[in-house]
Amino acid sequence: MDSTNFPYLHLLGFLAGTLTTISLIPQVLKSLKTKHTKDLSTSTYVLLAIGLILWTTYGIIKTDYPVILANFFSFIFVAVILILKIKYR
Repeated sequence: MDSTNFPYLHLLGFLAGTLTTISLIPQVLKSLKTKHTKDLSTSTYVLLAIGLILWTTYGIIKTDYPVILANFFSFIFVAVILILKIKYR
Protein backbone atom coordinates (compact mmCIF):
# COMPACT_ATOMS: atom_id res chain seq x y z
CA MET A 1 0.00 0.00 0.00
CA ASP A 2 1.48 3.34 -0.96
CA SER A 3 0.51 6.78 0.26
CA THR A 4 -1.55 7.50 -2.90
CA ASN A 5 -4.01 4.82 -1.82
CA PHE A 6 -3.93 5.91 1.80
CA PRO A 7 -2.99 9.60 2.09
CA TYR A 8 -2.74 9.50 5.88
CA LEU A 9 -0.28 6.60 5.96
CA HIS A 10 2.54 8.70 7.47
CA LEU A 11 0.13 10.14 10.03
CA LEU A 12 -0.85 6.61 11.01
CA GLY A 13 2.83 5.71 11.33
CA PHE A 14 3.59 8.76 13.45
CA LEU A 15 0.60 8.06 15.72
CA ALA A 16 1.54 4.39 16.18
CA GLY A 17 5.17 5.32 16.80
CA THR A 18 4.24 8.00 19.30
CA LEU A 19 2.03 5.67 21.30
CA THR A 20 4.56 2.83 21.43
CA THR A 21 7.36 5.24 22.31
CA ILE A 22 5.51 7.00 25.13
CA SER A 23 4.50 3.61 26.54
CA LEU A 24 8.08 3.35 27.84
CA ILE A 25 7.95 6.62 29.77
CA PRO A 26 6.02 5.29 32.82
CA GLN A 27 8.67 2.58 33.35
CA VAL A 28 11.49 5.10 33.08
CA LEU A 29 9.78 7.45 35.54
CA LYS A 30 8.94 4.66 37.99
CA SER A 31 12.51 3.35 37.88
CA LEU A 32 13.89 6.83 38.51
CA LYS A 33 11.43 7.45 41.35
CA THR A 34 11.79 4.13 43.17
CA LYS A 35 15.43 3.42 42.24
CA HIS A 36 14.29 -0.20 41.88
CA THR A 37 14.74 -2.23 38.68
CA LYS A 38 15.28 -5.73 40.05
CA ASP A 39 11.99 -7.03 38.63
CA LEU A 40 12.76 -5.82 35.09
CA SER A 41 14.12 -8.44 32.72
CA THR A 42 17.55 -7.42 31.44
CA SER A 43 17.37 -9.83 28.52
CA THR A 44 14.00 -8.41 27.43
CA TYR A 45 15.36 -4.86 27.34
CA VAL A 46 18.60 -5.90 25.62
CA LEU A 47 16.66 -7.74 22.91
CA LEU A 48 14.29 -4.78 22.59
CA ALA A 49 17.25 -2.40 22.25
CA ILE A 50 18.78 -4.53 19.49
CA GLY A 51 15.43 -4.72 17.70
CA LEU A 52 14.99 -0.96 17.94
CA ILE A 53 18.45 -0.36 16.48
CA LEU A 54 17.59 -2.70 13.60
CA TRP A 55 14.23 -1.00 13.01
CA THR A 56 15.92 2.41 13.04
CA THR A 57 18.45 1.18 10.51
CA TYR A 58 15.65 -0.21 8.36
CA GLY A 59 13.84 3.14 8.55
CA ILE A 60 16.97 4.99 7.51
CA ILE A 61 17.49 2.68 4.52
CA LYS A 62 13.83 3.07 3.49
CA THR A 63 13.77 6.81 4.35
CA ASP A 64 10.70 6.16 6.50
CA TYR A 65 10.58 8.95 9.06
CA PRO A 66 7.86 7.49 11.31
CA VAL A 67 9.90 4.28 11.65
CA ILE A 68 13.15 6.19 12.21
CA LEU A 69 11.82 8.59 14.83
CA ALA A 70 9.69 6.14 16.81
CA ASN A 71 12.39 3.52 17.05
CA PHE A 72 15.20 5.98 17.73
CA PHE A 73 13.37 7.60 20.64
CA SER A 74 12.16 4.23 21.94
CA PHE A 75 15.79 3.08 21.91
CA ILE A 76 16.75 6.12 24.03
CA PHE A 77 14.13 5.19 26.65
CA VAL A 78 15.17 1.53 26.62
CA ALA A 79 18.82 2.57 26.98
CA VAL A 80 17.89 4.69 30.01
CA ILE A 81 16.13 1.69 31.56
CA LEU A 82 19.20 -0.50 30.96
CA ILE A 83 21.49 2.15 32.45
CA LEU A 84 19.23 2.33 35.51
CA LYS A 85 19.32 -1.49 35.78
CA ILE A 86 23.12 -1.27 36.02
CA LYS A 87 23.09 1.76 38.32
CA TYR A 88 20.50 0.37 40.79
CA ARG A 89 21.87 -3.19 40.83
